[in-house]
Parts: sequence; C-alpha cells; structure tokens
Amino acid sequence: MQAIANEMNFSETTFVLPSERADTDVRMRIFTPSDELPMAGHPTIGTMFALVRTGLVAPPIEQFVFGLSVGPVPVSLTWQSDELAFAWMTQLTPSFGPVIDDVRGAAAMLGLPEHAVAGANLPVQVVSCGMPCLFVPIASRREVDAAVLDRAAFAAFMGALPAPPDCVFFFSLEPKADGAGAYSRMFAPALGIGEDPATGGASGPLGCYLVRHGAVTADRAAAMLSLQGVKMGRPSHVHISIGVEDNEIVRVRVGGTAVFVSEGFLYLRSAT
Repeated sequence: MQAIANEMNFSETTFVLPSERADTDVRMRIFTPSDELPMAGHPTIGTMFALVRTGLVAPPIEQFVFGLSVGPVPVSLTWQSDELAFAWMTQLTPSFGPVIDDVRGAAAMLGLPEHAVAGANLPVQVVSCGMPCLFVPIASRREVDAAVLDRAAFAAFMGALPAPPDCVFFFSLEPKADGAGAYSRMFAPALGIGEDPATGGASGPLGCYLVRHGAVTADRAAAMLSLQGVKMGRPSHVHISIGVEDNEIVRVRVGGTAVFVSEGFLYLRSAT
C-alpha cells in the first residue's frame, strides 16, 4: 500500500478493505507518499463519492461508517435522485495543546515576518480531532499566499515541541466577497506532502480552534467555509460544522463534494 501511494504521489491514497468490526461498513487505510495516517478528511469524502460511483453504496443509504485507525468514522449522505450531492464526515471531539509563544519561529518557518502572525491576534497552537496539526493564524490573505516553507526553520520549530505534529496549517480570517470564513494552506513535508489543496483532517480542528478562542460565535460555527488550495491553482471548498452546547464542543463535522477525474487499473508484480 505504501509503495502504491508513493507511486501515485497524491497527498493521500486510500485502500478500502472488508470491515473488521460490526459497527463499521468497511475498513479504510490512508497513506501519504511516505506514511500512513490515522485519519484524514479529504480522502474520506472522496472515497465516499468513489464508492457511490462504483455502485457499492446507493440510495436510500443515509449513513456509511468507515473503520479508520482512530475508530469508526460515520459519514452522512445527502442524495439528489440517484446522485450523491453532499457528504458530512464526523470527526473526534478536539484535544488542544498548549499555546506556543514562539511567534517569531512560527512566522520564520513560513518565510514570513513576525508581524504577519502577531497581527492576527490569535495564538499558535496544536489541535487534533484525530490528526494533530499546528495552527498558525496569519493577518491577511496576501501573506498566506506569500508563505514559502523554510525547511530548516520548520525542523527547528517542530523539533522544539514536546510532541511535534507533521503538518502546519495556516490561515487568515480576512473577509472577502467569496464568503469564505477562512483562507487556508497546509504544508506537511514530513509526510511527503509539499502542499495539500484540501485538508479535512485539519479543517475540523480549525473550526474548534476558532470556537475555543472566540473568533466565531457558536451560531457561526455551525456553518463555516474554509477556502484552501487557491495558491496552488486547485481551489477547494471545505465545509465545517461545529456543534456547541453549554460552551462545550460536542460535535465536529467536515463536509463537501468530490469531482470524478479519472479511473484505471494497476498491475502488480510480485517481488520474486
């Protein structure tokens, strides 16, 4: 599986296997070009659409459960006639790392001046809903687009953390006419991902981060949009819905649609 994912060289490649437990419909494993992930959002939504295309899932099924390395992950399905129109993935409730004070170091690994991060008036922090990611707020969309990964600074910054994550997700809340609540990019060099056009596994934690730090209200958190991949020329609209009850986050969902691009066959040869 790892060899195939490396050959495909997409951000993630998924493998759908028979279910291993009664509360799931299939087992799914997810690989980047260099490592296996415990969960991921973009490939879960994409695989859901692929299973519908192959006829393995069809209406009136309203929920499908993937068995991932983090456990059962339900996906809710919305149909238009026989076509899957939208899918919502439910993620784990969040865990928050401590606020990181090294704003200068966070900016440096993105090739940005310190004021690009300090001017966002939000903290640098690791958040996880199954896949830990470092969140770095940026003051403007222009500065998000200007970021270039400094690998030495990235290694130094991550190496100073007690439990360094593999990815850095940076974003601006600067409003624009496109209606996106966040304008985002993601780098994960340790996973063999130079840049990811859509990161559902980080988008759920992004919504939780914004709720935790009062950047959005509970009502606003129920329906947010993250616009990612624009700098790459591969814009992705990632929908985020965070359920809040009595000031506690009780539900994390990430959703969207997928576009069919191609299909084909792989011919495997034994090593002997």
